[in-house]
Amino acid sequence: MKKAPEKAAPAKKAPAKKTAPTEADPAKADSPKETPAAKKAPAKKTPTKKTAPTEADPAKKTPAAKKTAPAKTAHAKKAPAKKAAVSKKDATQAAASPRTPAAPPRDESHTALVRRARRIDRELAEVYPYAHPELDFENPFQLVVATVLSAQTTDLRVNQTTPALFAAYPTPEDLAAAVPEEVEEILRPTGFFRAKTRSVMGLSKALAEEFGGEVPGRLEDLVKLPGVGRKTAFVVLGNAFGRPGITVDTHFQRLVRRWKWTAETEPDKIEAAVGALFPARDWTMLSHHVIFHGRRICHARKPACGACPIAPLCPAYGEGETDPEKAKKLLKYEKGGFPGQRLNPPQSYLDAGGRPAPPASPAPAAG
Repeated sequence: MKKAPEKAAPAKKAPAKKTAPTEADPAKADSPKETPAAKKAPAKKTPTKKTAPTEADPAKKTPAAKKTAPAKTAHAKKAPAKKAAVSKKDATQAAASPRTPAAPPRDESHTALVRRARRIDRELAEVYPYAHPELDFENPFQLVVATVLSAQTTDLRVNQTTPALFAAYPTPEDLAAAVPEEVEEILRPTGFFRAKTRSVMGLSKALAEEFGGEVPGRLEDLVKLPGVGRKTAFVVLGNAFGRPGITVDTHFQRLVRRWKWTAETEPDKIEAAVGALFPARDWTMLSHHVIFHGRRICHARKPACGACPIAPLCPAYGEGETDPEKAKKLLKYEKGGFPGQRLNPPQSYLDAGGRPAPPASPAPAAG
């Protein structure tokens, strides 16, 4: 009977057994025991719980913020692509700015250049279907003399001067035998009249002595005449003999460089570069189209960009006036409602609404 208390001793271990379930079963634990458990649980779970919100929630831990963040991230990734496209457009506009040297269209191949150049010519052919040489002439002799006289002056001034010259000296033999001072007086309005008198009298003498009074139809013969260079020779060949040639005058040089057809500055190199872009059969009319456009719309100092029919094809668009109403006021000759340069223009020009130029002075009254 005394051993019963000895067996009761293990009963003291019950609290230890109860302690184990208490630690293993937090649901039944007392509130004081819950507190340490609660402190330890967040400590273990905090890294996993906070990791997701930290990456997905830069703002405020709310579900809306979690969805908003990815949307902003995607937008931020697309933003550089949009900015890059705008930058290319800005760079293209900057290249065509009148304040900076214009550059050829970016990455334009030779094939693309040929296509663009020929398209410009086709567009100009529709705008100027009546394009023609703007010097009055009735035969090759009159044309070669008028072309020599057109240096450093307008075709209009030449056309107002040559009627008196050809009335007094109708043939090369007549002009070659003229009194220089009398010829100078007639040519005075054209400027540089002394030098021009020497040239036209010299070429008349050469025609009379070396070519039987006839203008030769070969380039190598024409350029031997006093005052006749390649430009003048091609004007004569193309318009008096129907043989293709490119007329590289100041208008032609200016426009083909603006259009980036070539970067050359010397006339013979410009002629070769542009000639390579077109078939030879187009050279003469190409020259007329370009020169017509340069005189009427694409002026040297202030081009009428806002009234230009080929503006979408022009790398230099913006060098001149882009406002359409202001640009219209810059148009010259028939495009601006004014007379042309020829006293006796082709009928096609008159049919298109062109007006002939006025004579140099009114005819003297009869009687």
